[in-house]
Amino acid sequence: MTIKVRIAPSPTGLLHIGNIRAALFNYLFARKYGGSFMLRLDDTDQERSTPAFASAIDRDLKWLGLTWDAFARQSDRLNRYAEVLEQLKSAGRVYPCFETQAELDLKRKTQLGRGLPPVYDRAALKLTDADRAALIASGRKPHWRFKLEHTDVVWDDVIQKHKSFPAASLSDPVLVREDGVPLYTYCSVVDDIDFGITHIIRGEDHVTNTAVQIQIWRGITSVAPPIFAHFPLIVSATGIEMSKRLGTLSIASMRDEMQIEPMAINALLAKLGTSDAITPHLTLEELAGEFDLGKISRATPKFDLTELQHLSAKILHHTPFAAVKDRLQAMNLSMIDDAFWVAMRANLEKLSDIGTWWHVAHGPVTPVVTEPDFVAAAAALLPAKPWDETTWTCWTNAVKEKTGRKGKDLFRPLRLALTGVDHGPEMKILLPMIGEERAHALLTGKQA
Repeated sequence: MTIKVRIAPSPTGLLHIGNIRAALFNYLFARKYGGSFMLRLDDTDQERSTPAFASAIDRDLKWLGLTWDAFARQSDRLNRYAEVLEQLKSAGRVYPCFETQAELDLKRKTQLGRGLPPVYDRAALKLTDADRAALIASGRKPHWRFKLEHTDVVWDDVIQKHKSFPAASLSDPVLVREDGVPLYTYCSVVDDIDFGITHIIRGEDHVTNTAVQIQIWRGITSVAPPIFAHFPLIVSATGIEMSKRLGTLSIASMRDEMQIEPMAINALLAKLGTSDAITPHLTLEELAGEFDLGKISRATPKFDLTELQHLSAKILHHTPFAAVKDRLQAMNLSMIDDAFWVAMRANLEKLSDIGTWWHVAHGPVTPVVTEPDFVAAAAALLPAKPWDETTWTCWTNAVKEKTGRKGKDLFRPLRLALTGVDHGPEMKILLPMIGEERAHALLTGKQA
């Protein structure tokens, strides 16, 4: 069997960390087993779907490296959904309903008030042909519901193991609205059948949908339903439900504002909620080789943005210059070369930080001179050229012998005077880059 998986985001907003976790799981599963990964836009809601959001989905997935083998838009397949609906009508598996949204809301409130579950009462099945004709003549248009069989829906979930869902506890799902727009629950099944999807990997919030969609699937075709895997949804580091906060965790924000490395997102999400350690990975191929749905725990995983930022920095520390060269040029940092990158990358939290260290090494820098007399004495002891990575040690040894200072009292004032900050790359690397003339100017309290 050739494995075929898919993701079906709606172009009604930006992709967030939860969407990407689902996309990544499907992508890695397909790549590990030589399968096919499909992007399918669930865009039948034309009121909320926009080309801008569709373009954002395209950009975000490609930025993360999650490229697809097949693509489809549900808005291009409306004729197919209408065709299958006629098939279901002929089989007696769907029926027309005429209640307005207000009438349905009132029914639900009444049921809840009586302590009953808000399940559709199938009142539309009691309508006669004359009743339906009269409603249509009055201007009412029907929406179409799928008639569920009131039996237990069972399947063996890869992550959640054996599942059994009583269909009698569910409302017959609406497949097509009164305005003729087909809904996700229905379109998704038709698409999965037509495109030969073999595995559906998605969040556990879809478990109820799965019970319904299995029945719809069996109502359309005799082909066996796909294999399902429902993973737990992530929560914040403090255990708070993230669904209302995900707007702040959009992939666009992480890329453009936080400067998170794409492989940090992939590496964290691939391991989050598994027994595997979260470590820097530089390629999706590495992650695919290690991916295993069986490793995903049923426990709720916690997403920590700070952990992601730290992982992003670690990935930068191992990234070769060739992988960032084009990005540096786009950031107007084309003066950065391989040698400077290798020397400085271990000190980066985000890519743009390399520009800060370039200016420290080459200017301009405003020195911070906290102890003028000590720094002036040190300036007088600067060694002659040429300078290399031994110069810092030779110089500070001379300063130590002359002043008696050592440790932090020796090194910190010199670093502040030379760089303007009290942290950063090793001074043995920076000092030769700063050079004798600039070093002397900085140590004597001049701007250089």
